[in-house]
Amino acid sequence: MAARAYWKGQIRLALVSIPVEIYKATKSGASISFRQIHEPSGKPIKYEKVVPGIGPVDRDEIIKGYELSKGHFVLLEDAEIEAVKLESKRTLDLVQFVDADAIDVLYFDQPYYVVPADDLAEEAYVVLREALRKSRKVGLGQLAIRGQEFLVSLKPCGRGLVLETLRYADEVNKAANYFRDIGDTKPDADLLDLATTLIEKKAGKFDAGEYHNRYIDGLHRLIEKKAKAKGKRVLEDVEEPGPASGKSNVIDLMAALKASVEGKKTAPDKAEKPTAKATPKSRPAAAAKPAARRKRA
Repeated sequence: MAARAYWKGQIRLALVSIPVEIYKATKSGASISFRQIHEPSGKPIKYEKVVPGIGPVDRDEIIKGYELSKGHFVLLEDAEIEAVKLESKRTLDLVQFVDADAIDVLYFDQPYYVVPADDLAEEAYVVLREALRKSRKVGLGQLAIRGQEFLVSLKPCGRGLVLETLRYADEVNKAANYFRDIGDTKPDADLLDLATTLIEKKAGKFDAGEYHNRYIDGLHRLIEKKAKAKGKRVLEDVEEPGPASGKSNVIDLMAALKASVEGKKTAPDKAEKPTAKATPKSRPAAAAKPAARRKRA
């Protein structure tokens, strides 16, 4: 396998040990990073370590500090931090099994592919995979990597297994803090029926390949144009916004849902009628943008 294993070790279930290798399941290739450049010279800008009132300092004068309160720090030596780090073990003990849907989606962090290390490990690997699938359970354990301990889950994925690092409880904000002000009002039965019909109409099989990050795609196009222009300024085509229609933000929910189910673009609500009188008021604003009119023409 061309990829480099993120971790090598064994999964242990009671007295059974399965040699495995773990590989990252995601990549950051879609993101674009920028460097800050000094425009007159075209050279990248570097950062100096500076102390207010003193100026630049040498790296060997820098140690780590934890801020207890504003301006008050506990200073820690690198050796002290290293002494606290956990020894990276080569064993993942599955200590608990929970229902596959028992873990809230908020706790899932990073996924990794788990594969058998060799042909001898494959038989036990397949047994564990099918046992998890048949019982509809997810295995839990803690894994020490690079000095830190991660809570992880293990579950079947096609012909293999996927390990996912999980967030600890103190890393997740409680939903009640944000949802407590939402009332207990029951939805109107007709509105609920229309919304359900709309969802069923748009239901389909998920295919991640059908979705693209248009911002990243646009950056790639711009970078390609700039590279071909050899330093000349290039601006991406930007669609001019049309004149404000003055339409009310108040929407007849029933009419909007019905129009959505029927496949219409807009709902024929009564809120559109008063906007006809308001149209002349928006004309001066449109006249102030002759460039926009020329583009639309």
